[in-house]
Amino acid sequence: MFTVCKPVRKLAKSAAVFATAAFLAACEPGAIGGGPSINTSKPVPVALLVPKGSAQSGDAALAQSLENAARLAMADLKNVQIDLRVYDTAGNASTASAVAQQAVSDGAKIIIGPVYAQAANAAGLAVLNNKVNVLSFSNNTSIAGGNVFVLGPTFDNTASRLVNFAGSRGKTGMVIVHSNDAAGQLGQSAISTALSSSRVNNAGTVGYDRSQQGVINSVPTIKATVDSSGADSIFLTATTAGALPLFTQLLPESGVSPATTQFIGLTRWDIPPQTLELPGVQGGWFALPDPAKAQAYRQRYNATYGTAPHPISGLAYDGIAAIGALVSQGKSDALTASALTQNAGFQGVGGIFRLRPNGTNERGLAVATIQNKQVVVIDPAPQSFTGAGF
Repeated sequence: MFTVCKPVRKLAKSAAVFATAAFLAACEPGAIGGGPSINTSKPVPVALLVPKGSAQSGDAALAQSLENAARLAMADLKNVQIDLRVYDTAGNASTASAVAQQAVSDGAKIIIGPVYAQAANAAGLAVLNNKVNVLSFSNNTSIAGGNVFVLGPTFDNTASRLVNFAGSRGKTGMVIVHSNDAAGQLGQSAISTALSSSRVNNAGTVGYDRSQQGVINSVPTIKATVDSSGADSIFLTATTAGALPLFTQLLPESGVSPATTQFIGLTRWDIPPQTLELPGVQGGWFALPDPAKAQAYRQRYNATYGTAPHPISGLAYDGIAAIGALVSQGKSDALTASALTQNAGFQGVGGIFRLRPNGTNERGLAVATIQNKQVVVIDPAPQSFTGAGF
C-alpha cells in the first residue's frame, strides 16, 4: 500500500526563481504519494503541461522549447514508447488545474510540468485523488510533497554541495550574506541548514535590502562580521543580475580580500558570460551541472531544432528520461512515488539526479571557479550517488 496524503492547505513561502506559491498541498514529512498501474508493453500516456498561451513575454518560446526537449528525450529511449500529450496552462493556476484533470481523463499516467509554482501546486491538487504524480519544472520546494515533485535546481542542493566542498578544502567559518527578499531568505535558510550538518561553522548572517544603497550599507557590517568571527569564507545569495557585481567590487575595497576570504555564490556566476570579465568574481566558487553533459545537450538540441534550447528546457528532457528508465524495467508500478524516488536516480542532461520522498530533488553538481575570465571546474560532478560530492 502506498500512502496518499490528503491535501493540506497552508500559506507557502514566497518563492525563488519562477514564481511564488500562494497555497500548497503538503504531507507529513517523509510521506509520499502512490501512483497508477501501467501497461509497459504499450505506449505510456504522459501529459506535458506548458505555458504556451501565457500573456507573459517569452512563455510561448519556453513552452516550445520544453516540448522540443521532451521529444528529443523520447527519441533517445530504447524499447519504451511514450504517448506524449501537450496541454496549455496559459501560465495560470486555474487553467493548470483544469487541464491536469483533463489530462488524467484522457488517460495520462503521469504529468510533467507545469513551470510556475502556483500552477504546479494547483495541478497536483487537481489530480491528487487520482494518484497521479506531477513532475513540475518549478524549483520552489515550498510546493513539494504529496504527489508533486520539483525538477528545478534547488537552493538546498546547491548550498549542501558548496558547503561540503568548502569543508573539504579546509574552510572553518562562513558568513552568510543574503538579500532580505523572499528568495534571499530561502537561500539563507538553505545555507544555514547545510552548515548545521557540516564541519564548517556558521560565523554569522548579514542581510541587505535589494538596492544599491542597501548593498553599500551592508558592506561595513559584513567586514565587521568577518573580522570579529575570523571567518575564512563568505556565502552570497546575490545574483549576477542583482547585487553580485557590486559586492565583488565593494568588499575587496573595504578590506575583505578574496585572497584570504573565499567568496562563494549560491547562483551561477557564469551567466551571462560577461560576468566572467568582472575582477571581483575571479577565484570565486559556484556550482553548476556537469559541463560536458550540459554542453552535449545544447549541441544536440541546436542540431535538431536549429536554435539554442531555453535554459530550463532540459528539465523536460530529464522528466521523460526518468519515466523511460523506469518503464523500461517492465513493472506495472513504474510510475508510483516509490519507483520515482529510487536511490540510484537517473541520468539527465546535466548529469545525475534523483527525486526525494519529500518531493524535492538532488542533483550531482560540479564546483567551478573563475580563473583569467574562464570557468574552471575544480571538483567534477559525481557520476553516481555513492561517489564524491555526496
